[in-house]
Amino acid sequence: MARSFAVTFDYRCPFARNGHDSVAAGLRAGRDWDVTFLPFSLDQVHVEEGEPAVWERDPAERGTGVTALEWGIAVRDKFPEKFLDWHLATFDARHEEGAKIAKEEVLAEIATSVGLDPEAIAAEVATGRPLEVIAQAHTEAVKRHAVFGVPTFIVGDQAVFVRLMDRSNPEDIDRVLDLLEWTDLNEFKHTSVPR
Repeated sequence: MARSFAVTFDYRCPFARNGHDSVAAGLRAGRDWDVTFLPFSLDQVHVEEGEPAVWERDPAERGTGVTALEWGIAVRDKFPEKFLDWHLATFDARHEEGAKIAKEEVLAEIATSVGLDPEAIAAEVATGRPLEVIAQAHTEAVKRHAVFGVPTFIVGDQAVFVRLMDRSNPEDIDRVLDLLEWTDLNEFKHTSVPR
């Protein structure tokens, strides 16, 4: 039976990159996982109380991460067979190349590099649907699970924010999911990380 879980992402977080690389490696290795990739806006996390949400603002005032999330959701929902390629390429562009993923021309280059039509993605983003999905997913994650960052792994009513130090290691995800089921464990944090 497939192990079902959700995991939040914002392309700007290096720890989200580590976690998502490991999830992708597991899926590509044939792990029996049913994964829901949930957008979570780190820009929204930093909005002051009483200020408009990032998804209610003009595009130029939304922050640096929302546009990449919109493109990610457009690919996830309209071109799912290419999502993992897109997802990892976008994390790589941000963290390996220092690319400005807030720029549509950069996102178009990433799309082309993985065999996607950037005009089709931009057209889907222009419908406003991906932004609505981001608003709904982010808001529900905060209300239902008190999510505050990425990556947060969610199974049923349990959620845990994790900072994995390595990438492309599916065994790390297995351990996270095992610990997530241990509901008597509230916090487990190394006081330092030897490197």
